[in-house]
Amino acid sequence: MTDRTTAGPSNKGAVLIEIDDGPPVQPDAAPAVPDSDAGRPPAMAQVAALAARPPSRLARWFWGLAVSITGFVLSLAAWDYVTGLLARSPVLGAVATGLVAAFVLVLAVLALRELAAFGRLRRLDGIHKAGIAARAAGDLGQARAVIARLDALYADRAETGWGRAALRERGGEVLDADALLALAETQLLAPLDAEAAREVEAAARMVATVTAIVPLALADVFTALTANLRMIRRIAEVYGGRAGVLGSWRITRTVLAHLVATGAVAVGDDLIGSVAGGGVLSRVSRRFGEGVINGALTARVGVAAIEVCRPLPFVATARPAVTGLVRRALTGLFGRQG
Repeated sequence: MTDRTTAGPSNKGAVLIEIDDGPPVQPDAAPAVPDSDAGRPPAMAQVAALAARPPSRLARWFWGLAVSITGFVLSLAAWDYVTGLLARSPVLGAVATGLVAAFVLVLAVLALRELAAFGRLRRLDGIHKAGIAARAAGDLGQARAVIARLDALYADRAETGWGRAALRERGGEVLDADALLALAETQLLAPLDAEAAREVEAAARMVATVTAIVPLALADVFTALTANLRMIRRIAEVYGGRAGVLGSWRITRTVLAHLVATGAVAVGDDLIGSVAGGGVLSRVSRRFGEGVINGALTARVGVAAIEVCRPLPFVATARPAVTGLVRRALTGLFGRQG
């Protein structure tokens, strides 16, 4: 290295430093700037671990008593307020009574909707178990009963009209339980599977984009949580579950607990490289690579939700592949990787 200094008359001129040890360093070859959250687990891994962690018995007692006491105090306060207002002003007391009655009616309707949502989820689970039993026993009568329950479940779904018609036309000719259930998978559930896969791709794309672009702390965790909750609820609706708030949370806990128990939330660098060119992304920014990781984890959660909510297990048709879902979801998102 050679230094050459040039100074003006006042000895305050510019300093020129020449580097001749080799070719100039290009910006794309410079090391990536370390992120402040280096070493932090991917957002979806944190979400899964948080949601799947079972609450302790003490916590359940605490929240149960807290809700009971709060409801009792609010009910007693509303009763005292309304009765006192009736004593002072019958007109205002009547208005308050009507408002409280309307509020209680809305709460009752919400409770009935939640109960109906749990009933729909139990209906899907019952069809799923009946289909497994019919296939295991090879009982054609049980298989026809499962088909009848599927036809009734999707009677008001326009996208299943062609499949239900095909089952009615060809179902009577099939004399094997496995073949009949396979026909239901390929004819009736195929459009629903495609719609559920699109929901998974949309959620994976959103999570990956926010993780890669938004630098705010915990923004990726919040986005992953909300996107996955919405995705699981939409998948349940696709297959006829239409879960309520409590039902959606129950499905979410079931799916994430299964993923954590089986270790399916661990995604390695090999998946990143096969999906979106992880080596190139890691040289640009570590957050792009983490975006792909979170997108892949979201896709795995979506596949697990499909398996939980689908009324028949995947036998005749292939289960959606995580790599294929992520590849379609992230195509063009981070540019073409060579």
